[in-house]
Amino acid sequence: MPFSVKDVLSMQVAPALGCTEPVAIALGAAAAVSILPDTGFDSMEIFLDPNVYKNGLAVSIPGTGGLSGLDMAAALGASGGDPSLRLEVLRPILDSHVAEAKATLAAGKITVSLLKDRHGLFVRSVIRRGDDVAESVIEGLHDNITSLTLNGRPVPSPLLKPHGEDGHARLVEMEEWLKGLSLTEIMALTDDLDEADLAFVREGVDVNMRLAEQGLKYGLGLGVGKTLERLVRQGLIKKDMVLAARILASSAADARMSGVPLPAMSSAGSGNHGLTAILPIWAVKDFIDDADEKTVLEAIALSHIVTAFVKAHTGRLSAICGCSVAAGAGATAGITYLLGGDAVHIAGAIKNLLEDLAGIICDGAKAGCALKLSTAAGTAVQAALFALHGVNVHSSDGIIGDSSEDTMRNIGTLAVDGMIQTDRTILDIMLRKRLAEA
Repeated sequence: MPFSVKDVLSMQVAPALGCTEPVAIALGAAAAVSILPDTGFDSMEIFLDPNVYKNGLAVSIPGTGGLSGLDMAAALGASGGDPSLRLEVLRPILDSHVAEAKATLAAGKITVSLLKDRHGLFVRSVIRRGDDVAESVIEGLHDNITSLTLNGRPVPSPLLKPHGEDGHARLVEMEEWLKGLSLTEIMALTDDLDEADLAFVREGVDVNMRLAEQGLKYGLGLGVGKTLERLVRQGLIKKDMVLAARILASSAADARMSGVPLPAMSSAGSGNHGLTAILPIWAVKDFIDDADEKTVLEAIALSHIVTAFVKAHTGRLSAICGCSVAAGAGATAGITYLLGGDAVHIAGAIKNLLEDLAGIICDGAKAGCALKLSTAAGTAVQAALFALHGVNVHSSDGIIGDSSEDTMRNIGTLAVDGMIQTDRTILDIMLRKRLAEA
């Protein structure tokens, strides 16, 4: 076997501070600034693929008091980011860095360009100071710095390892391997989890629960989670298994999308995917008598693997909401496993969820993502319960295939081949809104 469950977890699951698209922009800027021979810069140009542009446009950046913007992410990375921290590049940001970033934008030093025809994740940062020109390129993965040059010459840097070109190639190879697995083989990977793997999965629970607790305590962002909890207290709705999952997932998204300076444990390159893949399962365990933590953590590991499987088909960024179709599929697989379901039940749950949520679009990262995470979490529980009670959509229905694997491949085809114009239209609408607001 070319890959193990440990490989999947290490390459697909990682802590990320803030939405990963503005974080990638900040990382690129911080990396480029780090190789300049002196501090400060005269100008910066950022070149972005359409999906990074779309996802980074409106989401709040952590540690800034709610500031947002592609140029702001770049300015913050340049003023105080630590590129050695990868997806937590903005962890050292202080108020003084925020003030410096604001001054940089006010001086008109940063320009952001959209590469409309670029496919795949791409962030290029070009920074000038006097006669010096520093450049960084991120490709494929949010923290995959593939090039660092100063005045056109490559600069040796530990930032290029271990997640450089070889790391990206390794991920591509692993995703091809994942796409060839059956659901039974995917489930069998959980048999190889060791104590270190389970401890890492548990760390992800703790990281994401801290976000959920912040969202519930302070009603951040849209306040979806806190509002659902308030409706329970008012007796207007009942807190069952479905609602408990919705509250945890949405409250964590409320906190994360509002810019709380706490990391999320991401899954398949997305913090919100990580919230969806982990928290609904953690909520469901409270409704199971004597739930065994090892089984719960195995269920979450399975969720990460299924999420990675779907993302291998759809690509890292697309016009389809990955929290719904990828992490949602992972969550329902994990919930079904936790509730005692077998491979047949899990396959049915995945197909139920994808029939329900396949049409949800991604219109960028923003506070409203909490609503989508709420929907995905609740549907993940419902799809699992339906499958366990013999309710399964038929392969004759729409894009549903004979198997869950076929269905997930069909979702990939929809995302890659069928939604290209949709993605462009979404971005055009967002850009027109921005122009109208300016």
